[in-house]
Amino acid sequence: MTYVVTDNCIKCKYMDCVEVCPVDCFYEGENMLVIHPDECIDCGVCEPECPAEAIKPDTEPNLDKWLKINADYAVQWPNIAIKRDAPADAKTYDGETGKFEKYFSAEPGQGDA
Repeated sequence: MTYVVTDNCIKCKYMDCVEVCPVDCFYEGENMLVIHPDECIDCGVCEPECPAEAIKPDTEPNLDKWLKINADYAVQWPNIAIKRDAPADAKTYDGETGKFEKYFSAEPGQGDA
């Protein structure tokens, strides 16, 4: 089992989760985070920390798309382990549907650099 970041992270990108991860398995895109499935130790401490409820265990149904997105982008984007502030307009996008189709960016974020 692993945990995955899902579409509600897009444009919200709260970083409470990276701060509590004991193995630093989060990677940062321009407007969302992903979890590297081979690095996640399934501890679950990140899930309750996400204000957008965007982190789910891979045992939940219908997450195949998100498992692939997390795996694909975790090897392309920089690692992040230090919490930064969420975007100023994050609350505006929290809970919006269809965010992947509308807003997803494959561009990397800044990571911990």
